[in-house]
Amino acid sequence: MRPVCDFPWMGSVLQVPFSALICWLGDIKGLCIWGLSPTWNNSRKRSIDRLQSEFGVIDMPLDWLHSYLSDCEYFVTIGQHQSDAVPLNVGVPQGSVLGPQLFAVYCSPVADVISEHGISYHQYTDDTQMRLSLRADNTAEGLAVLATCTSDIRHLRNGLQLNPYKSEALIVGTTNQLQVATASLWSMTVAGVDLLVADKMKVLGVVLDRRLSLDRHATSVARACNYHVQAIRYIHCLLTTELALTLACSLILSRLDYCNALLHGAPANSIYSEAAAGAEHWRIVLQITRRSPSQPLLQQLHWLPVRQQIDYKLAILTYKIHHTSTPVYLSRHIQPHTVTRRLRSSAMPRLCKLTTRTNFADRGFCCSAPAVWNSLTADIVDSSSLPIFKSKLNTFLFKHAFSTS
Repeated sequence: MRPVCDFPWMGSVLQVPFSALICWLGDIKGLCIWGLSPTWNNSRKRSIDRLQSEFGVIDMPLDWLHSYLSDCEYFVTIGQHQSDAVPLNVGVPQGSVLGPQLFAVYCSPVADVISEHGISYHQYTDDTQMRLSLRADNTAEGLAVLATCTSDIRHLRNGLQLNPYKSEALIVGTTNQLQVATASLWSMTVAGVDLLVADKMKVLGVVLDRRLSLDRHATSVARACNYHVQAIRYIHCLLTTELALTLACSLILSRLDYCNALLHGAPANSIYSEAAAGAEHWRIVLQITRRSPSQPLLQQLHWLPVRQQIDYKLAILTYKIHHTSTPVYLSRHIQPHTVTRRLRSSAMPRLCKLTTRTNFADRGFCCSAPAVWNSLTADIVDSSSLPIFKSKLNTFLFKHAFSTS
């Protein structure tokens, strides 16, 4: 859902929070993004009231919040000129850390409505993701639940207005499942409006397609990286090697590293697209011809190939979950492996890996994280701190990638 301001003249000024509705459709999966427009009138009072009634904030902390948000004024300064101060009765002071928290409190009734319809959801500040399970041969029942849920949110008496015209829908599944589902499913009903099912959808910078192959996401990342590679190539003669390396890390490697854990188990074409973009930028930094092989470059720079970078990201995330049990929405999918009889290897902290029937299911976090974790040696998983774990993990993956002793 995408909140927008109700005042047209402020639509291009205000940054609009973003939320996503994900519907997992059993045999097939569906993704729908819908719009939620907050009417900011009395939003401050609603948030203060909800802090007391639903979150248990009372007495002095509540008085502090109420005092901080009361009697606020704002004005506009341009050069030496300043406008008159005007009372500010909505929102929070600019730069206040209370902004995201109060907005989350203000939107909290949305979660209650979603739970009442039995739909799973995840919220983080102004982001909301919903998941719904359906069967490929019977999508009508689940879609009816989705339509009812979005309709109830649209009529929620909270100053929130669901905006169906800023919404998208996507069906995700295997090839056979999509053939069964999409033959009759061309649209979804969100808040009384029929949405056409899209071929792709961009969620938080990741391009999702119907088969979750992430080919389009990898192509999009490679295209953006190649653009900056060519830009650096034109000015490389004016840069030192250190400055060129800094630019490459900030403009290219940051894009290759963003959400790359999603590519675990992805088709080889998706991996190759990002690997090719990464190798090209190293050639420019080191001033090597395009025909030079990439493996010696990575080994020279002590940089992990793309596949090992993906395993590195998954292993670090699993280590944090294993020791802190956070975030909860991921930790509940990881269970320690229990052995029926004691062996020499039973003392290692292994994770239980679910048995699946398809490669599509193996790409899920509940399968990919245990697979990467269980492939590590005992001295790595028993690391006493995260920096030590990262150091040992990087050495292990580097040796595995280049077969060095």
